[in-house]
Amino acid sequence: MKIIRGIRKINRLHKPVLALGVFDGLHRGHRKVLFSAVKQAHKVKGTSVCLTFWPHPQKRGSLYSLEHRLRLIAKLGIDVCVVVNFNRRFSEISAQEFISEILVKKIGVKFVYVGKNFRFGRQAKGDYRLLEASAKKYNFQVRAFDVVMSAGKPISSTLIRKLIKEGKIRAAAQLLGRPVSVLGTVIQGSKLGRIFGVPTANINPHHEVIPPTGIYAVKIIFANKQYNGACYLGTRPTVTSRKNLRVEAHIFKFHKNIYGKFLEIQFIKLIRPDRKFATLESLVIQIKEDIRICHKILA
Repeated sequence: MKIIRGIRKINRLHKPVLALGVFDGLHRGHRKVLFSAVKQAHKVKGTSVCLTFWPHPQKRGSLYSLEHRLRLIAKLGIDVCVVVNFNRRFSEISAQEFISEILVKKIGVKFVYVGKNFRFGRQAKGDYRLLEASAKKYNFQVRAFDVVMSAGKPISSTLIRKLIKEGKIRAAAQLLGRPVSVLGTVIQGSKLGRIFGVPTANINPHHEVIPPTGIYAVKIIFANKQYNGACYLGTRPTVTSRKNLRVEAHIFKFHKNIYGKFLEIQFIKLIRPDRKFATLESLVIQIKEDIRICHKILA
């Protein structure tokens, strides 16, 4: 997927089929819009394009970092993703200007795919109805999608964030259409795990929404390959009094040096909550039992 950062860098594209939205959660509703745009682009032999915004226009905490969002968008088959810097200057563009100057002149849209709850333009006055009203004038087509419901409730990134923070990862995964995950960079740690015989990759999770502390059975994506593992989320109360949250992943049957690389950790099941142990020896015994349980679950 080609990534274009900024409106000025956009060049006219061949038969652009545009998926328009923030897509901060990449949940089932967002995926429906994006995947439909991909299918239409294939059908008309055009270019599937996603136009998204960073930071969040409503100043909400994002479910994913921008890097994670882009990786998930790419997995859906989008050809080009345009990332608009949502700053004060951009927020002053009227909804009509956004359509005429950006969608039409800069991108040259032929089709626009959008959720019915998406708003755009100054004071969020633009919506799918304005797009439909402008379509004939500018010679493009619009397909607007209803909000996707689950158990009688609309699927939203806000609801998913709440479920993840409450530790309801199975319910959150059902709304996402995939496992709850975080993307982060592998950083230097204290190497205690290596001393214990259980080496871990310490992750900087880029301000993403993280489940409650504890030990989790996880799937780990590195360099487009999937591995089984165990992940610790916590403050390591047995070895330190500091309250810094740690994200440490033990990857089964893995021995590569991956400092500075990206890892995606997919949370499958909580094994136990974090707690303080009386001795390091008892902690090591429990860690090895946790790993045995994770092996059994992931097998």
